[in-house]
Amino acid sequence: MHEITLIINIVVALVVAFMGGVIARRLGLPTIVGYLFAGIAIGPFTPGFVGDTETIGQLAELGVIFLMFGVGLHFSLNDLWKVRAIAVPGALGQMTLTTLLAFFLSRAWGWEASSGIVLGLAISIASTVVLLRGLMDNALLSTSHGQAAVGWLVLEDIATVLILVLLPTLAATTGAFDWQSLVLTLMKAGIFVLLLFFVGKRLIPWILLRIAHTRSRELFILAILAITLGTALGAAELFGVSFALGAFVAGVVVSESPLSHQVGADVFPFREAFAVLFFVSIGMLVNPVYLFNNIGHVLALTVLIVIGKSIITFLLGSIFPWQARTTLVVAAGLSQIGEFSFILGQAGIALGILNRDQYSLILAGALLSIIINPMMFRLISPTERWLQKFPALWRLVDRHRPLTPPAEEKVERHVAIVGFGRVGRNISNLLGKMSIPHLVIASDAENIDELNRLGIPNLYGDASNSEVLTHARLKHARALVVAGPDEAASELVVAAARDLAPELPIIARATTEEGIKRLAALGAQDVIHPELEGGLEIVRHTLLKLDYPLQEIIQYMDAVRHDHYDMHVNTEEEHRSLHDLIHATQSIGVTWLTLLPGSRLMGQTIAEADLRARTGASIVAILRKNEVMANPKSHTTFEANDRIGFIGEEEQIKDVERLFQAVRGNEID
Repeated sequence: MHEITLIINIVVALVVAFMGGVIARRLGLPTIVGYLFAGIAIGPFTPGFVGDTETIGQLAELGVIFLMFGVGLHFSLNDLWKVRAIAVPGALGQMTLTTLLAFFLSRAWGWEASSGIVLGLAISIASTVVLLRGLMDNALLSTSHGQAAVGWLVLEDIATVLILVLLPTLAATTGAFDWQSLVLTLMKAGIFVLLLFFVGKRLIPWILLRIAHTRSRELFILAILAITLGTALGAAELFGVSFALGAFVAGVVVSESPLSHQVGADVFPFREAFAVLFFVSIGMLVNPVYLFNNIGHVLALTVLIVIGKSIITFLLGSIFPWQARTTLVVAAGLSQIGEFSFILGQAGIALGILNRDQYSLILAGALLSIIINPMMFRLISPTERWLQKFPALWRLVDRHRPLTPPAEEKVERHVAIVGFGRVGRNISNLLGKMSIPHLVIASDAENIDELNRLGIPNLYGDASNSEVLTHARLKHARALVVAGPDEAASELVVAAARDLAPELPIIARATTEEGIKRLAALGAQDVIHPELEGGLEIVRHTLLKLDYPLQEIIQYMDAVRHDHYDMHVNTEEEHRSLHDLIHATQSIGVTWLTLLPGSRLMGQTIAEADLRARTGASIVAILRKNEVMANPKSHTTFEANDRIGFIGEEEQIKDVERLFQAVRGNEID
């Protein structure tokens, strides 16, 4: 049998990571924790199956490339500029102070100076994945506080890219600082960035547009992969800079393309899959025995990451004019380390600055800080209330007017809308015109900006993949509308919403006939399928043209919807609705006659025409402009083209018909 080592390692790593991720989510922890423990489980330091560290490590490099490409793709100088007053001094100050503290701590442990610097830099940088998850789960991502934290982290990401460029210089330094090596490294990186920005900024979007016109999705995806991986490899081989820098700059360039959103959607599955392998590979480097024997070092580093970084952020907040809640949110969000710390640590190992045991210490700090991070978010409000008990201290850390309550806390008896695409936007516009309060949950930053401009309460996050739905106050809502096009995500939202608010009316959008039944089974009372709904609309117009009353048509259409668009008449409700529809125009003694323009009856009231006295037949309804007036009042005035329904015996109906014919000929008796 031929060797399938690569396949075995990929399959085992993904399966174990899946199990670890599920367990982590069940415990309310970020999935990264599960992936790291999965790596420990199949690593060389634990019994059982041992994965090939080199094989999985090479695959993990792809994870680094896709992670950095994603950072570049969503990088926005405009967003950073909006929060520059907080992000710039805060990020630079916190990174500097954290690095110094870690450096002195490492020196106390007897580490080399270069190792201590890498340790400090690694723990000064928080995880983007963990931060965004925490902000989403606590409904903070769309707030000014959450945006400040994101801007802070964007600046840290930029600093990480620069550090990765300069790290080889630190490794090569022996004795006096090698300025020549530093200048050469910066020149190479600068040439690469300038070349990509001036040439690639025109070439890459042009290529993507040309490929898009081929109408081949697979070619478009291949083009994205070729650009991402080719740029990263070219940066490393031709300019001597890291894969991470190449991928980041490629992402920034591609973000200029009008197809950048599609690029992000197509790269997402690759990024997630290889990022999982990256985290597993990190876990495989952890030596539990070393950590157990150095538990004091592990706890000290974890305290520095969780408590030390929070205190540094709090102190910076007392110096700069920030809102207290902003300081607390940033402190909670950044009191952890993750993927960028791993990337720096791996670079340190590759350059011989760190050894594996020292790297294990960084990984242990990351693991513990990520586990603790959700608790830090839960401490924000209690800490804020505690600080307010001390007016002098509160004035020191809060330099602004009282905070406006979050949008979701101000809505009551509202309609929650998940998704702000074409359908969600139309629903929101209609509810706004009707002055019905509503709250929109969207995962696109541009949609959130639009909602903020319109003054519509909103939550930023993925309702199907985070805790953001718990902040939509569903128990106080009048209805939930799941308007997104992703049926799988809609199913997760409906299931979660039904658990949160068992009595809440849920209207969901389906894209397949199977999805209609699944969404209904999960708890959606009304499931709308746009394509099948179009078919029902054609039925409605057809029946209206055949002069069937609107009320009975609507009743029949509702029955079809409740039977999940099954047009075969096979339920008691549909039989009854169809029976009513048929007999609305074909019942014994019921006749519908049209009042033509020019008739003498036009302008007369029912009382004035006195048709019952003249014929014996009674008017039971008038169909006017597709609306039925059942049992019209005596003061109702006849209008041209009215469809008038009469009931009576056969001879009485014939008298009415003769009267209408006489009326048409202006020969009324």
